Amino acid sequence: MNALTRRVGIGTVTVSMALALAACGEAGDGEDKGGGGDGKTIGLLLPENKTTRYETFDRPIMESKIESLCGDCEVKYNNAAQDIETQKKQFDALITQGVKVIILDSVDYKSTKGWVERAKKEGVQVVAYDRLAEGPLSAYVSYDNEKIGRLQGGALVKALGSKAKSANVVMINGSPTDPNAPFFKKGAHSVLDKNVKKIAYEQDIPDWSPDEANKKMATAIDKLGKDGIDGVYSANDGMAGGIITALKQRGIDVPVGGQDAELAGLQRLLTGDQAFTIYKQIKPEAETTAEIAVRLLKGKKIDDITDRKVNSLSGDYKGIPAKLYDAQAITKDEVADTIVKDKVYKVSEICTKEFKKACEEAGIK
Repeated sequence: MNALTRRVGIGTVTVSMALALAACGEAGDGEDKGGGGDGKTIGLLLPENKTTRYETFDRPIMESKIESLCGDCEVKYNNAAQDIETQKKQFDALITQGVKVIILDSVDYKSTKGWVERAKKEGVQVVAYDRLAEGPLSAYVSYDNEKIGRLQGGALVKALGSKAKSANVVMINGSPTDPNAPFFKKGAHSVLDKNVKKIAYEQDIPDWSPDEANKKMATAIDKLGKDGIDGVYSANDGMAGGIITALKQRGIDVPVGGQDAELAGLQRLLTGDQAFTIYKQIKPEAETTAEIAVRLLKGKKIDDITDRKVNSLSGDYKGIPAKLYDAQAITKDEVADTIVKDKVYKVSEICTKEFKKACEEAGIK
């Protein structure tokens, strides 16, 4: 999963997903009872820091929104650095400290069921952010992730053009512990399976690791040969970077797409090294989550913010209030009218000396 995103819209597909949240901090004993909280503290647990979006966008946006809605509220933040046990300790510590609302983006959604069940018993409400967690959640905010997969698949088919029907495609999917990854994969398959010759090689990548994606791409090249690959689906921009490096080392130039509109991914779009990315506007997602958390803390309803009900991936918990946003696939030609227009990054950040010419050619000034 993982950078920025997109022009807001509301997805229309009913979803059962799974979330992942993460954080780092002091551990509390799993059996400790929550201390007397002051009703002014919100816990924020993010899953990892390999993907640049979390520390650059999600965290500061949510903290700023919470402050604007509740000036005397405090945010207790931690990042789990992709470690399940670390996140469990962080989650337990928040309950022990008396925190009454926790925003959770889980490392491994399957691990969260017991955590969230304990939280409910202790009177703590949990909001799943970006990834749907298991357990009795109070709310869930994310994207229509299967639709995002379809956008990725469609963008790759478009990039392949007239070669699509005869194309051998490599699929490098996201982390098996991220509940969003299967939806990206399912959506992409639903488009690619009908529009390309075949998926010639496919791997899931633990932790969304760019290094591991690079290794798997090298393995695919060894297996299929230099002329046996016509395009590559990458579940996110970080892995796309590793994939493109492996392709370049072997002198292979084929379309590669990603997701998240990370800065490095956008720069690869401008130079032509990457064919597309998925732009998901993080600000609406993060601000909606912050507002839900503040309302829950104050005992207010959230019915006017959420727009549907979803079930946990296991099916054990049904009717979770949710808000799902849309996204869009962008190429170099759309960077100016999306990323730059929406002030996701400054022109000076995108158009450094190395990319100045590419920016001018794309109409970015």
